[in-house]
Amino acid sequence: MGHDHHHHHHHHSDVQNIKVAFFINLAFTLVEIVGGIFTNSIAILSDAVHDLGDSFALGLAWYFQKIAKKESNTTYSYGYKRFSLLGAIINSIVLVVGSSIILIAAIPRIFNPQHTEVKGMFLLAILGILVNGVAALRLKKGNSINEKVVSLHLLEDVLGWVAILLGSIIMYFFDLPIIDPIMSVGIACFVLFNVYKSIKQSLHIFLQGIPKEIDITEISKDLLQLNEIVEVHDLHAWSVDGNYNISTVHIVLNNAYSMENLAEIKQKVRDKLLLRAIQHVTIEFETADEHCAFERCC
Repeated sequence: MGHDHHHHHHHHSDVQNIKVAFFINLAFTLVEIVGGIFTNSIAILSDAVHDLGDSFALGLAWYFQKIAKKESNTTYSYGYKRFSLLGAIINSIVLVVGSSIILIAAIPRIFNPQHTEVKGMFLLAILGILVNGVAALRLKKGNSINEKVVSLHLLEDVLGWVAILLGSIIMYFFDLPIIDPIMSVGIACFVLFNVYKSIKQSLHIFLQGIPKEIDITEISKDLLQLNEIVEVHDLHAWSVDGNYNISTVHIVLNNAYSMENLAEIKQKVRDKLLLRAIQHVTIEFETADEHCAFERCC
């Protein structure tokens, strides 16, 4: 009962966290656009484009995270958890497009720098660090890959604003307007590098790769320690959403056991796999002289 309550609380909190971050980000994006035009800063407008992308991404993440809570049905037998992953992939694509737009706008400015309203940049940077920092810390505590991807975006924003803050201080004391577009290019490249890592992680799950924390060889060794088991084959493991891991396995037994004994062996197998971060397992028992049709495939 306590587990169910905790599970429900977590389910509610991740949607709530993304919702709060969405509204904070959207409101601040509008402030940035006005501020960027007022200060004539391409770095702030770059960050506004990035934040607009983030707002769009957060909205999708919030929507998909809500869908991901739906129970399994005749359409999606494993439930809707993977929709959270879809949100993370779309987020990454949005950021790639946003960063590309920033680079196209900023690179010509390096060769033709324009003066900016430095004091306005300084004030916006302080506000940006506070707003994005609060939203990022709220999401950093989340468990879903969606929350973590979104938190990463917001932490990048914080670093971007730290760069703008330092740049505005330098430009206040020295006449170096070229710093503004250079910062803009730097922010865009940093974002693209981190998006690449996020897409790689999301695609690994999407393509049903074995989760990083799971070692198939070690699982086989664990299962063979049980006295009743003589062979393990056709062992597969994948993740639905980066948190919920699934496995299927064929197990060859040393004897023909009763249903009661088989139930006990199943429980031992499940316990061992749960220690290896696998929450859902499908087990097929075989006898030593039984021909397995799937063995050649693996």
